[in-house]
This record gives sequence, structure tokens and C-alpha cells, in this order.
Amino acid sequence: MVIGGGPGGYVAAIRAAQLGAKVALIEKDKLGGTCLNRGCIPTKTLYRDAEILNTLKKVDSFGINVDGFSIDVEKMQERKDLVVVQLRDGIANLLKANGVEVYNGFGKIKGKNTVEVSMDDGAKDISTKNIIIATGSKPSLPPIEGADLPNVYSSEDMLNFKAVPKKLLIVGGGVIGMEFAGIFNSMGSKVTVVEFMPRILLQTDTDITKRFSVLLKKKGIDVYVSTRVNKIEKSGDGFLVHTENKKGETVFEADNVLIATGRSPLIEGLNIEGVGIKFDKKGIKVDENYMTSVENIYAIGDVNGISMLAHAASNQGVQTAEKIMGIDSKGKHNPIPSCIFVFPEIASVGVTEDEAKEKGIKYKTSKSMFGGNGKALALGEPEGLVKVIASEDDTIIGVHIMGPHASDLINEGNIAVSMGMKASEVGSIIHAHPTLSETFHEAVLGINGSGIHTMPIRKRV
Repeated sequence: MVIGGGPGGYVAAIRAAQLGAKVALIEKDKLGGTCLNRGCIPTKTLYRDAEILNTLKKVDSFGINVDGFSIDVEKMQERKDLVVVQLRDGIANLLKANGVEVYNGFGKIKGKNTVEVSMDDGAKDISTKNIIIATGSKPSLPPIEGADLPNVYSSEDMLNFKAVPKKLLIVGGGVIGMEFAGIFNSMGSKVTVVEFMPRILLQTDTDITKRFSVLLKKKGIDVYVSTRVNKIEKSGDGFLVHTENKKGETVFEADNVLIATGRSPLIEGLNIEGVGIKFDKKGIKVDENYMTSVENIYAIGDVNGISMLAHAASNQGVQTAEKIMGIDSKGKHNPIPSCIFVFPEIASVGVTEDEAKEKGIKYKTSKSMFGGNGKALALGEPEGLVKVIASEDDTIIGVHIMGPHASDLINEGNIAVSMGMKASEVGSIIHAHPTLSETFHEAVLGINGSGIHTMPIRKRV
């Protein structure tokens, strides 16, 4: 029995069914979970709109004259919704094809072998040998006065905007906040980001965030770090946001406010306390096999707090299904790549330089700039770099990219890090020309000073 039909739950259900299990899945809302319906996919669909707008703003540099263009928010929303529906229908078909029984209702755990499903036509108990909790997460509401005012939006609310705000203030400079900052800046909003921590995108390599912050300034996005939001109050048709940092107090005016301060596990109503499942504010506690403190009950994805990424949830779903079916899965602890859809894109895998220093790892770094890459110049997107981190014996342990199509390029870096490849091994692989991946290749070659077409920036610590 799988509770939750998001990227963790439906993948676990399908993999278990492939291995011969009799599987049922409970979903209280829509298949696909937060990622498909209120997160990754709708955000990236709007990101594509923003990407086109950015190109149109500089289209004359390509020798193309456009008399003018405008934004039709209603059509943007229609396209976004169509993409979501198409993918959601695909999940439903996959579950059906694999023989997974789907219940549209709310699942409550009554015991280690019993789940109650509440549906429109009543409730029923279902017996099961194993339970996988995959209920995901929800936006966190910080303890800020006025954060619960009408039209102070969560990331999920913001996806359904009806008009582009002239002034948008975003509370939180993490991944969600910065992605929305880029999207609405491209649409013409004056965007201000307020972040409590000393820098934005705290889990990203400092080299990347420093360079990205410069680009944000060029785009007119104002970022205030080490700044606390004390209060949000209504003012006419907009809001006044009261902030404070070491320079004193500042009040910002905004048409809309987006709260993007993270997410928390969705466990309400599951009865996990009643059956003895241990948890804390980060999520349900699990062991290395994602089993909870109760035998044969597992928790995967956002709800266990290990990694709030859809592909991490899917991987955990596969590993858990295989474990239940008696397969000792490989690659359970492989590094998890992350992608940030800003302008330009940012993607990372493995250790950052900051982490290497903290852990006392002796390392080398090499950087190669997209400004020297023929494909990037042809695209008109020369901003950014690839940074490779290698251990003392030249094993690649981290790859960090800011630049065009970083979210696609990171997969090559992920293979190198996951397989423990040496810089010489990756460097010996012929990369097609002209491609963006040549910048990664040059950065790898730079670990040992053998880059040809660029001037890699190298460092040994």
C-alpha cells in the first residue's frame, strides 16, 4: 500500500508492481503530487515563457526585428495547465498498465498491516503486508506578523497569478524564491528578494552564488541578505513589508508578497503517532532502507526530510520497492544532483568547495568559462562557468555549473562523480563540437593543466 501519488509514491507503486507485488495507491488530490501539480512542472513551464521573453528583449542582436510583443497571462496559464494535465494523464495510464489499484481518497494508518481509505462514498479498511508513506510536503509559513494576510502568496498560490505585479517582494532567497524572482523579472516585475541568511542559495557553491549575484544586479533584481522581515501589513491595494538588518530598518512597498521560506513534511491525519512512528519537525525518521521505527512501514520523499527533490523521491521509491521485494538495490547513496532554473541556470552535484574545506579534504579545482565556448556564443548566452572539484588523486568529487542548459549538462558531471571517475578518464572522452559540454571537458582537463581551448582557472588546496 502506497500513500501518496507524487514522484515518490507512483514510482514506488509501479516498480513494486513490475516485480510482482499486488499494489494499491491512495491519493487524496491529483496524481503527480506537488512536483507535477504545484511545483516543478508548472514552474518550469512558466520558466520557458520567461526564457522566451528574455530572448525577445535582445532579439535585435540576432539581426531580427520585432515590432512589439505583449504578455497574455491567461494563455500562459492555459498552456501551463495543459502540460500538467498531459503528464498527469500519463501517470494514470502507467499505473493502470502496471495493474496498480488507485484509490482517490485519504489514507490513515490504523496499524502496521491496515490502512483506512476515506473516499466520497465512505471509508474502508485495506489489509497489507507493507506500507510506503509518500505524502510529500507543504509550504512553510514563517512566524512573521501578517504572513497569513489574504494575497500574501505561497509558491503554490503564486503559480496561479492572474496579472504580473509591478512590484513583487519575495521573502526567502532559496531555490523557490530565486526561481520566481527570475520568472517575474523577465515578465517585467520590479523584484526585491529579502533573505535572512548571509547569502542566497545557501547550499550552492560560493563561487557560483557570488557570480550569480552580480548578474542579478545587472538584471535589476534587488537582493538583501542578512535581513529579517518583521512584519507585513496591508496598504491600499498592496503591502508594506517591514525589514531590519545591521544598517537599520527599511520598509518596502509591494503589490504582491511571495513567502518562499521552505517546506515542511505533510503528516497530518496519517496517525503516525498512534502507530508509534517516530518523527520530528524535519520529517519521519527512517533507517538506511527508508524503514520507519515501525517494521514494514516506510517513508520516502519530502516526508522523510532527507532531500526535497522529486528525483530523490523517485529514487527512494525504487530502492524501497526493491527492498520490499527482496532485491538488494545498488547505488542507494549515490550523490543527488540539483538544478536551479534561474537565468542562467545553475546545477550541482557532489561536494562544494565550501564542504571540502569544512571536511578537511585536500582538493583541486578547475574552472572553464562559457565565454570561450562556440555554442554558448552562438546561442547568445556566454555568461557562466563550469567548476570541477577533484580529490588529491584526481577523482572528480564535485561539479558545479552556471550557464546555458546547466540542468542538462549536470548529468555528465553526475556520472563522473557517481562512478568515481578520474579527471584523466573523463578528459580522454571525445566531446562533440560545437557543444556546451566542451566547457565541462575543458574544466576537467584543467585539473591537470591540459586544457586546450580555454584558460582554465586552477587552484590546489
